[in-house]
Amino acid sequence: MEKFGKSQPVKRVEDTRFLTGRGRYVDDIAPRDALHGVFFRSPVAHGVITGLDVEEARAAPGVAAVLTIADLEAAGMDIHLDGAVLENRDGSRAAAPLRPMLAKDRLRHVGEPVALVVAESLEQARDAAELILLDHDDLPAKLDLAPGGEALHEAAPDNRAFDWGMGDEAATETAFAEAAHRISLEVVDNRIIVNSLEPRGCYAEWRDDRLHVAINGQGVWDHKEAMVKAFGLAPEEVRVTNPDVGGGFGMKGGTYPEHYVLAQAARQLGRPVRWMSERGEAMLSDNGGRDLVSLAELAFDADHRITAYRVTTRCNLGAYNSQFGQPIQTRLFSKVLTGVYDIRTAWLQVEGFYTNTVQVDAYRGAGRPEAIYVLERAMDRAARELGRDPWELRRINFIRPEQFPYESATGETYDVGAFGRLLDRMAQAADRAGFAQRRAADAKVGLLRGQGLCYYIESILGDPSEGARVVFEEDGSVAIYVGTQSNGQGHETVYAHFLSDQTGIPAEKIRVVQGDSDLIEQGGGTGGSRSVTTQNNATLSTVAKMTERFIGFLAETLEIDARAISFDGESFRAKGSNLSPGMLEVAEMARRAGREDLLSHEARAKLPGRSYPNGAHLAEVVIDPETGATEVARYQVVDDFGNLINPMLAEGQVHGGVAQGIGQALQERVVHDADGQLLTASFMDYAMPRAGDLPMIGFVSEPVPSLNNVMGMKGCGEAGTVGALAAVANAVQDALWERGVRQADMPFTPHRVWELLQGELVAAQ
Repeated sequence: MEKFGKSQPVKRVEDTRFLTGRGRYVDDIAPRDALHGVFFRSPVAHGVITGLDVEEARAAPGVAAVLTIADLEAAGMDIHLDGAVLENRDGSRAAAPLRPMLAKDRLRHVGEPVALVVAESLEQARDAAELILLDHDDLPAKLDLAPGGEALHEAAPDNRAFDWGMGDEAATETAFAEAAHRISLEVVDNRIIVNSLEPRGCYAEWRDDRLHVAINGQGVWDHKEAMVKAFGLAPEEVRVTNPDVGGGFGMKGGTYPEHYVLAQAARQLGRPVRWMSERGEAMLSDNGGRDLVSLAELAFDADHRITAYRVTTRCNLGAYNSQFGQPIQTRLFSKVLTGVYDIRTAWLQVEGFYTNTVQVDAYRGAGRPEAIYVLERAMDRAARELGRDPWELRRINFIRPEQFPYESATGETYDVGAFGRLLDRMAQAADRAGFAQRRAADAKVGLLRGQGLCYYIESILGDPSEGARVVFEEDGSVAIYVGTQSNGQGHETVYAHFLSDQTGIPAEKIRVVQGDSDLIEQGGGTGGSRSVTTQNNATLSTVAKMTERFIGFLAETLEIDARAISFDGESFRAKGSNLSPGMLEVAEMARRAGREDLLSHEARAKLPGRSYPNGAHLAEVVIDPETGATEVARYQVVDDFGNLINPMLAEGQVHGGVAQGIGQALQERVVHDADGQLLTASFMDYAMPRAGDLPMIGFVSEPVPSLNNVMGMKGCGEAGTVGALAAVANAVQDALWERGVRQADMPFTPHRVWELLQGELVAAQ
């Protein structure tokens, strides 16, 4: 590990800026002369637009423009928002209905943008939006995950967007028919609202016939391509920038209607236009997460080894295809379908449905937490029905170390793994042996204690290639230009220290540059836990190229053979010379020699394969049966992230992911009424986890270095959420089992748990 990073728990340098209010977020940097935008949004979930009168709003004080879909079309824009589309099981193409930038002819969810009001002040824009007259004929709201109901789109008359499958259906059916034991469990994965600390926002301006859009997203290049398409511009006519971002979690990964509409308003008016979402607006318009129901079935032989696995899922897409909506519960779910178990025969079938709700897209983990949740809930149920210890049932089905590299039933090639070793470490770290005593102590005072285990694996997603450019500045500092985008993960610290480790350049002299399509030609952004692994791999290639060029320059300068010069990670050394210049000194020598070509170095690199972080989560919950109140009393994580560059930041990522998982498991739940109105549209009704709701989270690193990158690293950004859902849910089910509760679904709010204990929900199911 010495060559690739010192694995030191370095504190985040960017935190000083953020915690002292000096962060530069999109709403901080909008031009002072920018006009303010306010979106008028649909008040109903489903209806046909019969009239839209914006003239009074246009005439209101301070109003510069009001834009509708007709205005965008009249301007020659391509109003269609792109979304990935699957291939159905029968080979046909999944549904791809028009998703317009503003509502066109029909309203399909509460909060859908209908018009943009632009005014000199925010207050004037808000007042004018109140003057818009929208007439519509109501239609029934479609909310269930089943064929039928009022059709949202002609392209999907039964509201089914796709019917997708992966695996060997016939072989799976045969295996189930021949199995010694079969178990099944249906689980609900509740919809959540992401609620990033900083809501979405952007501003747009045109300068010298060039479009500049500033967003608070997860990268700039997809957005640039989308703007080029929407406006019919050449790539060099569009610039997208991304400043500091207060959380993304997948929700900010895609493009949104507001970006395009603001850009057109700025073009039409010849002035910058800004917009910042409010919290209630965000709850109605941000992409949601999860929202699926899965039936999991496991087949076992007489020795309790899994012979087949089958999952049938119904998932909610919302009103339209979002950017990544269709692939999440299908292709991404399938990446870890069989988890860490030696399952050779599997079948996954997924149906996606359109409903009159906001779109569902990526949320921390994007398909992998959902898949692991289903599998690990099913493994716990199997252990109960087979009369096996849940730890041992997992252990006898683990992929064994000698089986690596291992190709899963869905085509993933796991490079390494030592799952049994991590489980042993978990038993020690979590004091498994002491659980019975803790449970008995709680029982004496009338409390129920349960323990839940989850063993997860994650497949790192996104573009495996990335670029890095290192520039030596005149003031003696160094800039590294990166193609990823920090949303709060600590990239400025990690990238600077990693470059410092490889070159000897002091970290405090290194500046990380990101999020500007003019300065960085290509990049993959952040998402899928890809950033640190892919970016540092590119940095290694850039450093290697830079070192080679500097050695050549020194050889010319010293008039010696280049083979006589070496670099030890901090200094260059030449045989027969007492000179030992560092990178900064060689760069200054090159500058004085007029070698400007040696002051900038760039390379791209592609990882040879994905990494597969994995690990065990163990939760213990305590339930008060009189009230249903559920507390996560203990929580332990043992993770294999391979070699860690900064253990402190890795642990922080785990803590954040676990907090989001606990939040979904215990508190967060989106509720609509029968008409599609969102009933949980504020923090008065939608419960987010607070510090007091969370336990101390134990973290242990048990690395098994990846073979798919020279650094031996594995991504860690989403792993906490992937493991947390099933760990908490299995713990709750364990606590409730002796009281006769056989079906327990998230979120385990006090009221829902109390009802389960009273038998009300059991009877209903």
